Amino acid sequence: MERLLNKLLKFPWLMLILILITSAGFFKIMKSNSRMETDLDEYMPQNHSAFVYSNQAEEWFNIKDGIIIAIENPDGIFNSGTIEKVKDLTKALQSMEQINKDDVTSLYTADNIIGTEDGMDVKPFFKRTPKTDEALEQLRINVLNNEMIFGRLVSADEKVTVIIAEIEDDVFSQEFYQQIVDLGKSFEGPEKIHVAGRPIVEGTMALLGPADMKRMVPIVIAVIILVLLLLLKSVKGTFFTMLVVLFSTVWAFGLMAAFGIPIYAVSTMIPVMLIAIGVADGIHLYSHLHLFLNENPDATQKQAVANMIQGMWKPVVMTSVTTAVGFISLLTSQVYPIKYFGLFTAFGVMMAMVFSLILIPAGIMAFGLPKWKKGAAEKASNKNSFAFTFSEKVIKYKYITIIATLIIVALSIAGIGKVWINSSFLDKFERDSDIVLTDQFINEHFGGTSTLNVILDSPEKDAFKNPEILNAIDKMQQDVDGSLQVVGNSFALTDYLKRMNKVMHADDEAYNIIPESRELVAQYLLLYEMSGDPENLWKVVDYNYQKANLTFQLKSDNSKTINSAIAAIERHIPELERNNVQLNYAGSGYKGLVFTDLILKGQISSLFLSLIIIVGLLSLMFKKFTIGLIGAVPIIITAVISFGVMGLLNIPLSTTTALLSSIAIGIGIDYAVHFLERYKIYALETGDKKSASQLTMQHSGRAIVFNAIVVIAGFLVLLFSVFPPNRALGALVSLNMFTSFLGTVTIMYLWLFVSNIYFNKNKKR
Repeated sequence: MERLLNKLLKFPWLMLILILITSAGFFKIMKSNSRMETDLDEYMPQNHSAFVYSNQAEEWFNIKDGIIIAIENPDGIFNSGTIEKVKDLTKALQSMEQINKDDVTSLYTADNIIGTEDGMDVKPFFKRTPKTDEALEQLRINVLNNEMIFGRLVSADEKVTVIIAEIEDDVFSQEFYQQIVDLGKSFEGPEKIHVAGRPIVEGTMALLGPADMKRMVPIVIAVIILVLLLLLKSVKGTFFTMLVVLFSTVWAFGLMAAFGIPIYAVSTMIPVMLIAIGVADGIHLYSHLHLFLNENPDATQKQAVANMIQGMWKPVVMTSVTTAVGFISLLTSQVYPIKYFGLFTAFGVMMAMVFSLILIPAGIMAFGLPKWKKGAAEKASNKNSFAFTFSEKVIKYKYITIIATLIIVALSIAGIGKVWINSSFLDKFERDSDIVLTDQFINEHFGGTSTLNVILDSPEKDAFKNPEILNAIDKMQQDVDGSLQVVGNSFALTDYLKRMNKVMHADDEAYNIIPESRELVAQYLLLYEMSGDPENLWKVVDYNYQKANLTFQLKSDNSKTINSAIAAIERHIPELERNNVQLNYAGSGYKGLVFTDLILKGQISSLFLSLIIIVGLLSLMFKKFTIGLIGAVPIIITAVISFGVMGLLNIPLSTTTALLSSIAIGIGIDYAVHFLERYKIYALETGDKKSASQLTMQHSGRAIVFNAIVVIAGFLVLLFSVFPPNRALGALVSLNMFTSFLGTVTIMYLWLFVSNIYFNKNKKR
C-alpha cells in the first residue's frame, strides 16, 4: 500500500493517463462486440432435465411459438373484403423467409373435414375469395359447423379471426419483429389488426430494454451528480467520483463483450447498479478528507491525500469485497442472466474500488484539494454535536428501538408467507401498454395466447388408437377446460377423431364422441391420411401412435395460471397410468414455470451463501466471530423486511426482483463495515466506550448518511422505468438501503455498545 501511495503522490498524471487509455480500450470492445439477447429460451439452462425433455418434445411434434395476428371487423368477418385480407395476409406471411409456408394457419389454410357419399374428404374452406352473399353464407355455415375451427380461428361473435405463424427460435430478430408490425399496420382499415404472441413479447422486450437503459442512465447520472454536489459541496469531488462509476461500468460491459456474453434484459440494470453503488467509496474518501482538513486546516495536499488513503483503504477494500460477495453469490443460480448479472456487477464493484483508491487520490494530486467554503468547520462541528446527541438517544431509548424492530420483523415474517413467483413475461409491461391490451383482446375472443403442452407417452405401439385411452384424454380435456376459467381451450388427437366420427354420421351431434372401437379409430385415421394433410396429424401424435401432444390454451402466462392448470391435469394421472400412459410437460409455458422455480432456488441458495460468506469475512477482517454476527444483523433484518413488504404488497418474485437479496446484502453490508472499522479504531485510541461511540457516529455515521442518500436517490430513478418490475426493484432497494442504514446506526450500534467488544480487556485491567 505504501508503494502505491508513493506512486500516486509522485506520478498522478501517469496514473490518470493509464486509466483513461485502458478504459478507452474497453469502451471500443464494448461498442463493437455488444449484442442484445432476444430469445427468451436462451435465458434458461438447456442442460436441465425439464428443458432437455421439452426441447425433445418440441422436435417430435414440431412445437413452436406462434405470432398471432388477429383481424377484427366490428360488422363481422364474413364479407369479401375481410376474407380477402385473411388470404392476402396469410400469403404475405408465407412468403417471408423466416417463416415456413406450412407453419401458417388461418381460415385460408385450415382443413375442413367433411363427410361425403364415398366416405370422408378434407378440403380447404375456400381457395378463391367468395364474392356473393350465398357463397359467404356457405363459408360462414361451414365454419360454424366445424368445432375444430369455430372458437379457435374464428371468434364466437364472428367479429375476429386469427392467423397463427409459427417460427423457429433462432430466426427472430429486431428487423423481423419490425417487419411483422409494419405488415399488420399495412392491412388496417376498416379492419383493425392486433399482433400478439410470445415472439412479439420477446421482440418488444428486446426493443424496450436497451431504450429504457439509454433513457435511465442519463437520469441516474444527473440525479447522482446533483446529490453529490449537495453533499460533497465540491465540483472536483463530484467529477472524480462520477469518473469512477463511469470507468467501472465501461470495464464491466467491455469484459462482457470480450467474452461474448450477450446483454440480457436484466443486464440493462448493471449501469444503474454500478452508478448507485460505485459512488459509495468516493463519498467515504471525501468525507474522511473533509473531516481531516477541518481538524488540520494547515495540512499540505500530500499530507491530506496520504492520511485519506492510510485511513480509508482498509474499509474501502473490505466493503468492496463484501459487496462483490453479495453479487457473486448469484452464481449459484442456474438462470444465465442472473448468473452473469452477479458476476459482472461484482467485477464492476471491484473495479470501482480500484479506481476509487487510484483515480480519486491521483485527481486530488493533479488538480488540487477540493475547495470547500469557509465556515465548513463550524458546520461540521454542529453536525458533530448532532451525531453525539443521536448516539446518546439511541442508548437512552434502546428498549423502544428493540421493541419497534421486533414488531416490524414479526409483521414482515407474516408477509413472507405471501410471496409468490411470477413466470409471466407479459407482466413486465404496463397494464395499459399496447402489447398487454392486445393480448387481453385475443384472450377475450379465443382460447388464449399462452400454451401448455402435455406430452403423453406409452410403451405400446398404436396405444393412442385405443378408445379407452382416447376417452381418458377427452375426459381430461373437458374437465380442465370446464373447471378453470384461465384455460380457454385444448386441442389433441381426440378433436380430430370426434370431428371425423361426427361427419361420417351425417353431422349428427350425438356422434361427436370418440369412436367406440380400435378398428374404427384406425379406419378414420387412414381415411384422413389419404384425404388430407397428414403433417397436421403429426403435430398431435407420432407416426407409431405411442406419443401424443395435448395442447392447452391459457389466458395468462403467469405461474398461478400454469400451476392451476397442472393441478387440474394431474388429477387424471391415475387413470392414464392404469392404461400404461405416462404424462410429461413441454413448451414455452412450462419452461417459463420451471424457469421461475430455478429463480426461487437460486435466490434462497445465494441468500444463505452470501450471509455465511459475509459473516466469515467480517470475522476474519476483525478477527472476532462476534463481530461477524453483529455486522450481519442489519442485512438479515433488511432481507426479512424486504421479502415481507413484497408479500404484503403482492409484489411477485421475478427475474428482476430475484436480485433483491443480493443487492440488499451487497450494498447494505457497506454501512456495517465502515461503522465497525471506525468503532474499532476509536475504541483502541480512546479506551472509552462512550467517546468511541460518539466519534464513530460523527465520522462513519455522517458518511453512511451521505452514502444512503446517494444510493437511495440513484435507485429511486428506476421508478421512471417502463418496466413495472424495474420500478418495484427501485422502490424495494431504496427501502433496503434505508433499513440497512437505520439498522446499522440503531440495532447494530446497540449490540456493539452493549457487547463491550474491544473494552473487556480495559475493564479487567
